[in-house]
Amino acid sequence: MPAAFVSFNSQWGAAVCAQTQQTSNPTVWLTEWAPEPRDVYWPNLAIPFVELSVRRLIMAVALFFLTFFFMVPIALVQSVANLDDIERVLPFLKPIIERNGPRSVIQGFLPGIALKIFLIFLPTILMAMSKIEGHVSLSGLERRTASKYFLFIFVNVFLGSVVAGTAFQQLNSFIHQSTNKIPETIGESIPMKATFFITYIM
Repeated sequence: MPAAFVSFNSQWGAAVCAQTQQTSNPTVWLTEWAPEPRDVYWPNLAIPFVELSVRRLIMAVALFFLTFFFMVPIALVQSVANLDDIERVLPFLKPIIERNGPRSVIQGFLPGIALKIFLIFLPTILMAMSKIEGHVSLSGLERRTASKYFLFIFVNVFLGSVVAGTAFQQLNSFIHQSTNKIPETIGESIPMKATFFITYIM
């Protein structure tokens, strides 16, 4: 394995070694702070520098596509919550939707539950992506996975749900009204998503 752990007699010596370039070719000999022995993720220690850079670039692109392609199920979930559009597109479901029981379940619980089902496998996927990136410590893997998860949740659950839900509810208004009125329409529509977020948090 082309990796080694080095101990120093002083913290000053360790700091200098960890923060300086050891050879004229920076891709040949890299130094960094070593994790605790119990924290080392051994399979990633032998990854070459160039391969490490390529892996991280590929995973960044993969995270971008994963984040934005997930907008599709988010949009579908939000469309399910908009019962008026469902009745308009699928009129044969109107007798079922008009009942108080199914209507309350669809509007109040179904969107949040469906979203949580989609998110069950997300931490496992993001952890696998972090391992492919080549981080050498378990704590580093967890930290990178948590940051990816936060970004994913912010973009999809918060922004995606608000934007998709508002777009489905006010699509007809967006088409037929002046562009100057769109911010006002969005401002009136966003509070309608409160039930979804309350259910999601619960």
